[in-house]
Amino acid sequence: MSGKFFDVYHKSGDVPNFCYRSGMMVYEEKFYNGALISCGYNASGYPLDVLSNFPSHIDKRHYTEPYSFNIEIDGRSVDYGLTLKDFKVDKADNSAHAVITLDSSEMPVRLYVHTILDGSQMFTRYIEIENLSDKPLCLSRLSLISGGVEDMDVERLTSSRDVNEVYSYGCFGDDRWGREGEFEWRSLNTETTCIDTRYNRDRFRHPVVFLKNNLMGTIMFAQIAWSGGCRFTFDYNAKAENASSHLAFKAEVLSHNPMYVIAAGEKFRTPEVHIGLVHGGLDEAVNEMHSHIRRSVFGDAPVSLLVGAGMGAEHDMSVETSKRFIDNLAEMGAEVFIVDAGWACPPNLETHWGEYNGINVADADRYPNGLEEIVDYCHSKGLKFGLWADIDSLGRLVPIYDEHPEYRSKNTLDERSGNFVDYSRDETVKWAENNLTRIISDYKIDLLRIDCNVDYRDYFGVRDTGYGIKECTSIRHFNAVYGIFSRLKARFPDVVFENCAGGGGRTDLGMMKSFNHTWVSDCQCAPHSVYITNGMTMALPPERVDRLFAGMGCHSFGSFDLHMRNTMLTHMSLNVISPAAAQMNTQQLEFVRHSTDVYKNFIRGFLPCSKVYHHTPDTLCAEKCGFVALEVSAEDKSKGAAAVFSLPLASADRYRLCLKGADISRMYSVTFDNSGATFEISGAELVQCGVEVFIPSQMASELVLYEAL
Repeated sequence: MSGKFFDVYHKSGDVPNFCYRSGMMVYEEKFYNGALISCGYNASGYPLDVLSNFPSHIDKRHYTEPYSFNIEIDGRSVDYGLTLKDFKVDKADNSAHAVITLDSSEMPVRLYVHTILDGSQMFTRYIEIENLSDKPLCLSRLSLISGGVEDMDVERLTSSRDVNEVYSYGCFGDDRWGREGEFEWRSLNTETTCIDTRYNRDRFRHPVVFLKNNLMGTIMFAQIAWSGGCRFTFDYNAKAENASSHLAFKAEVLSHNPMYVIAAGEKFRTPEVHIGLVHGGLDEAVNEMHSHIRRSVFGDAPVSLLVGAGMGAEHDMSVETSKRFIDNLAEMGAEVFIVDAGWACPPNLETHWGEYNGINVADADRYPNGLEEIVDYCHSKGLKFGLWADIDSLGRLVPIYDEHPEYRSKNTLDERSGNFVDYSRDETVKWAENNLTRIISDYKIDLLRIDCNVDYRDYFGVRDTGYGIKECTSIRHFNAVYGIFSRLKARFPDVVFENCAGGGGRTDLGMMKSFNHTWVSDCQCAPHSVYITNGMTMALPPERVDRLFAGMGCHSFGSFDLHMRNTMLTHMSLNVISPAAAQMNTQQLEFVRHSTDVYKNFIRGFLPCSKVYHHTPDTLCAEKCGFVALEVSAEDKSKGAAAVFSLPLASADRYRLCLKGADISRMYSVTFDNSGATFEISGAELVQCGVEVFIPSQMASELVLYEAL
C-alpha cells in the first residue's frame, strides 16, 4: 500500500457534507442548520455515508456542543448562526487543501475552515477569522477542532458492561523539567478529562495525545502546533445500564482572555492542529504521525545529522580549554563544535550567564583575539562551528534591562517578568532579529542553537492594545517568534537551526517548522534520559530529536555504553569524557569512536525516513519489567538497529527482543555490538521468535544491528 491516497468528497444539498479521506483515515462533517458539525471518524477508509440511505454519522443529539470548532468573539459564540458562503478544494500532486467559508449572523466575522490532506492518516486543520467590521473584536475562546468522535454500542462488541474499559488515552504524564517524554497509558473514565500544557501546567509536556479504543482496535492521535497554552479534552459520556457511550474531543488554545484582539479588517490565522486515526497499534499511529510531520511540517526542510558537540558553563570556557576540547571531540568523531551559554560572560563568570543574557557579543577578556579564533580553530580541525543564544530573556546586567523595562512582559497583576522578552512589541522583535542576524553574520556560524530559559507563566503577559482593551500577549508573542525564525531560516538557508528551551520546553510542531532539530531535554541522567528518548521519539521523528552523550551529570548514573546508546537512534551529540588537562581514557575513546562510526556508516543513512518501534512505550510498565527497548529500521526493511537498556530494578539479565522492522521473507546478518558477534538468521525468526539479549547488570545496554543479506 502506497499510503498516498487523499481526496475530499463533497456532497451538496440541503445538508452539505464534507468527507476528508487520507490514506485509510476518514473524517467527516456537515453543515446543518447554521453550524458545521462533526459527523465522526473511520479508520478503514469508508466514507460515513457509504450506505447512502443509512449513513453512520454520529448522533448530534448526544452532544451539547457537536460543533467542529468553538470560537467566541466579544463573549458571543460563533459556532452556530452561520451561513455557508463557499467551498473549494485545491489539489496538488502531494496534497489537497479544502476551505469552507462561513459567515456569522451573530458577529461581523467570516470564518475560513482549512483542512489539508497529504496521504498520511493524519490531516491538518486551522481556521482564519476575518473581522468584517470597523471595530476591534475580542477572541475569547478557541477550540481548533472539536465535536463528537464516535458513538459506541458496547454490548455489540463485548458482554462486559464496564464502560470504563472501553478507552485508554496516552500522554506524557509529567510536565516538569527533566521528565519530558515519560509516556503513560491511562484508563479514560466517564466524565471529562483534560490534558494541559503550559497554561495550567509547566511547559515540559509536549502537546500530543493518543486515544485507544480497546474494543475496536483504533488509535486516534493529535498534536497542537503551538508553543503557548494548549489543552486536549475528552468528554466521555457513558452509561453502564445500557452499555452505550458517546465520546467528544477538543483541541484548544488557552490563555487569559481576550487571547487576541482582531483589528478592523484583519484576518487572523489560528495555530494548527494535526489529527489522525489508524486501525492498529501504537507503532502504526506513531509512524503515520511521523510520515505526516515529515511531509507537512518539515516539508523540504533539510535534515541535518551532523554529529554535534560542544562546551558551556560546566567548564572554564577559556580559549585554551576550548581548543583542547575541540581536539578531543574531533578525535571522538564530532562534526560540529558548539560554544554554549557563557560566551558573553567575563572569565570565571560563565556560570552567571543568565545575568549577562542579551549582550550577544563575545566577551573581549574571555576571547582577546575575538571569537573568530575559536571559529578558525574549529575549521582547521575539520569541524563546523556553532553558537548558542537565548534571545527570549534579558539578564539584569544587560544595559537594556533597565533602559527598556517595557521590553519585558507584564502580568495580570501589573508586575514585570524577571527576564522574559515581550515579542508582542514591534521594537523587541526588531531587536531580537537584528541581534541574531548579526550573530550569524559576524561569527560566520554554521549552526545556531536557540535556547529559552524562562518561567512558563511569563508566556501569558498582558498588554494594552490601544483600543482601551487589555489583551493576553501569548498569541502575538509566539506568532512573532515563528516569524523571526522563518525569516532567518529563509535568509540563512545553509545554517543549521537547533532548537532548545531549557531542554524540552518548546518542542511543538509550530516551533519546529523553522528548525532542523531540537533538544528534547537537558536531563541526561539515566534512567530518565532513556525514558525521555523513548517517549519523545513518539512525538517527533527520531532524526529531529537531539540526545547527548556524556556531560550534564550523566556520568554519575549508569554505564558508559548506556550513555552512548541513548543517542545512537536519534540525532547524536557528544560531550567531553575527561577534563581538559587530563589525557583521554583510551578505552573510552575507542568505544566512542567505534560508536560514532556505527552511527555515521550504518544508522544515519536510513534515519531520516526510518520507522521507529517502541517495544516498551509505557514508562511505568517499563520500570516494572526492568527494560526499555527502542528500534529504528529502514523504510524498505533492509537494515535496522535496536537499543535495549536495563533499568535500576531489572530482576533479569535477559530480554527477549522480537524485532519489528525486519521482513519475514528475508535473511539477515545480526550483530550484537557488545561482543561484536555476528550471525545469520531469518527475518521470520527475528520477528516471530526474537533474539535473547543478555545484559548482565542494571543500568547497562546492548545495541543490536541487523542487515538483509
